[in-house]
Amino acid sequence: MTKKEKIIIALGVLITLLSAALHFAHANAVITFGVVAVALSLLAMVVGDATEQLGKKMGPAVTGILQSALGNLPELFVCIFALRAGLSQVVQAALIGSILGNSLLVLGLALFFGGIKNGTQYFKSEPPKMISTLMVLAFAALIIPTLTVNFQTAAAIHINALDCTVAVVLLLIFAASVFYSVKGDKNTIAVEPKTNSAVKAKGWSMPVTLIVLTIAGIGAAFVSDWFVDALQPAMKTLGINDVFAGLVIVAIAGNAIENVVGIQLAIKNKSDYSVSVILNSSLQVAIGLFPLLVLLSFVLGGAILSFVVSPMLIIALALSVIVTAFIVFDGESIWLEGLALICLYVIIASSFWWG
Repeated sequence: MTKKEKIIIALGVLITLLSAALHFAHANAVITFGVVAVALSLLAMVVGDATEQLGKKMGPAVTGILQSALGNLPELFVCIFALRAGLSQVVQAALIGSILGNSLLVLGLALFFGGIKNGTQYFKSEPPKMISTLMVLAFAALIIPTLTVNFQTAAAIHINALDCTVAVVLLLIFAASVFYSVKGDKNTIAVEPKTNSAVKAKGWSMPVTLIVLTIAGIGAAFVSDWFVDALQPAMKTLGINDVFAGLVIVAIAGNAIENVVGIQLAIKNKSDYSVSVILNSSLQVAIGLFPLLVLLSFVLGGAILSFVVSPMLIIALALSVIVTAFIVFDGESIWLEGLALICLYVIIASSFWWG
């Protein structure tokens, strides 16, 4: 275990204990929320590191599956507790915010800093094209139920059944995409940059990996509960509405730290892997996490999560899918394109600040 990994784990433990103390002492809501958000981000990093180590021991094919299943674990817990608390709007906005955050903000930062340091960057266009195609399907999964309700069609009274049908279809596509990533055409799959044997030799042992992953996963569950408890009073104190809280704050707390690796890879001029890692994170939320939570919401005992969202969120998602596809389809990027993505994210986030 490297010194950096030990520091992250130690900080994760300390901040988690501090979060527990603030939560049970009923401390100031804003301070508690900030500390818990930091704890959640650190635990996300620990889960990511442990998942990567576990994947190395089981081969590159399994790594992608593990990242899909465990990479969004903290965000899954946050959304489950938020649904149980009746915050369906926050969860909807957080899921779409994760997609926007990855596709616009994180990808934009990666292209910007990678372009500033390395000039024009080139990458295989086939993986991003495949991801963009599946993102169009994910967008359709949102717009069809939304239009069904807004146009008051005959199917509108059966919206719960329609949501479940769409969720099952998306999960089938997600399973197929995972299978294709393992068995499919290597030309359409980005391969993680190879590391030398000296680096591989420094990997964690299997017992250490499993212990860290288990403890981090349990910690993420508790911290997610505290995060949701502190969210509502913090929103009232700061005057933040539900949609902005989910779209920006919850999405970034549960997701952005995990994707720092994509930005680091772009700076190192490993743009093939960087672009695919970042866009795959958006895809996993859109066709994996979102439909899973829709189905779970019917048995959690709280608010029911639906694919029916506000027109502004639909438009924001459409802009994200279209602009990202245009930028990645040619297989090259410059820093100005990254800056454009960042600016689009800021404009979208700003439009939700007032409600």
